[in-house]
Amino acid sequence: MNLFTLLLSFSFVILSLFVSIGFKLGLGRDLIITSIRATVQLLIIGYILKQVFGFGHPLVIVLMLVLMIIVAAKNAAKRGKGLPHIFWKIFLTIAIVETITQAFLLGLHIVPPTPQYIISISGMIIGNSMVIVNLFLNRLKGELEMRKEEVILILSLGGSVKQSIYSILKQSIRSSLIPTIEGQKTIGLVQLPGMMTGQIIAGADPVQAVRFQLLIVFMILSAASLTAIILGFLTYPSLFNQHQQLDIQAWE
Repeated sequence: MNLFTLLLSFSFVILSLFVSIGFKLGLGRDLIITSIRATVQLLIIGYILKQVFGFGHPLVIVLMLVLMIIVAAKNAAKRGKGLPHIFWKIFLTIAIVETITQAFLLGLHIVPPTPQYIISISGMIIGNSMVIVNLFLNRLKGELEMRKEEVILILSLGGSVKQSIYSILKQSIRSSLIPTIEGQKTIGLVQLPGMMTGQIIAGADPVQAVRFQLLIVFMILSAASLTAIILGFLTYPSLFNQHQQLDIQAWE
């Protein structure tokens, strides 16, 4: 794809812009900003990855992954603004999930230890984990607002902090995973994933592309589950003060 073809593809944005204006949706500014931001970010990361792939030093790869995790954690931390140390808890969660997943993939020689595979797969893991964090924190906040009295009642009856929050925590984890699980159910029937489509367009054998896509599907499901569970158990103690009382005023 050359630069002229890329410019022609901007017609899709213009079409969306006209639809937004025609129906008075008020999304014109967001569409333009999002398109420009995506273009700039992708072009920059493209040039950076070209240098990283060419250099190939393990330290450069690690620094790249740390930067990706920091950006993801900073973005997701906005949902938990007001919770103590929420940035570091999200950072730690995503770092643990990334480490476990990559250790499994590289340790069992499922993928080769090259920058192209490590960084590309890490981008999927970190990006998906960031989405799960946003969904989890959003649902946890909503559940606490609706069921605050339930938590206080359990605590007043002598229940522990964990007992008072467990059902809310479980529901929040479950709800944050539903979009990922439901999305994977229709793969191959309703949607062809980007990874598989890209390989097929590049000339890869469709069966081989499907096998690689299945690896990605299983990896994302595992990473999503680990993210929600780890963050849940790192986060819930900060919802209570030293006297084991529910304290979410700062988050509200």
